Amino acid sequence: MQEVTMLSNKRAVITGGSDGIGLGIAKAYAQNGASLLLVSRNEEKLREAAGVLSSYNTEVNTLSADLSNIEEVINTAQNILAIWSEVDILVNNAGAGSFTPFTETAETDLDRHLNLNVKAPYVLTQFLLDAIEARKGNVINISSYFAHRMLPGRPSTAYSLTKGAINAFTKSLAYEIGSKGVRVNAIAPGTVNSPLVRSNFEKLTEDGKTRFSEMIKTIYPLGRIGEPDDISGAAVFLASEQAHWVTGSILAVDGGLTTN
Repeated sequence: MQEVTMLSNKRAVITGGSDGIGLGIAKAYAQNGASLLLVSRNEEKLREAAGVLSSYNTEVNTLSADLSNIEEVINTAQNILAIWSEVDILVNNAGAGSFTPFTETAETDLDRHLNLNVKAPYVLTQFLLDAIEARKGNVINISSYFAHRMLPGRPSTAYSLTKGAINAFTKSLAYEIGSKGVRVNAIAPGTVNSPLVRSNFEKLTEDGKTRFSEMIKTIYPLGRIGEPDDISGAAVFLASEQAHWVTGSILAVDGGLTTN
């Protein structure tokens, strides 16, 4: 008997799909029968990701692009449509995150956050909307608990601003295009063991690393940060027909962090 998968014959575009949360989602989608198109800036990481995903016996396409450049976002949308004229799933995962005090945040850093975390998902979704509507597909935005939950010693004004915007974008777009048969949801992860998180952790002092590790045990009811696989199950559900009446939701997948 053929195995029943939740995303058979679906076409999924995943930005930031070469590592971390994006690659975790890509693996889960491949396991569930979806064809993949990964977008990332780093060509070497894309090749490595494609190699990892080759074992799942599904179509894997890759595009290299710097989505902090809006012209490249538009070009990327056109390149996606040249590969697939119709799309079932768009996962807006690519993002920037740095933790600089408000008074020390340069305008260039603010622009980097706004361009990659807000403008890129907005513009890419806009350019792909007809292709998504053609399949009555759905959009999944990757938000963060930092939209409304702050942590001691982690100044996050620029990052939090953009993730709050993504939550508002998710709800307002879901309301606006629901009549087209397109669903829009977001996942708000807690801290996930990803290259970005590891990079930020390494920037801490030794005392800061110790305090952060101890804090995790206190503020997370489940006692640990997440792994990419902890997010991918929610992404499969939201993309599948099991979530056919779910839109405009911000799904917290955070080990219980936002319970306190």
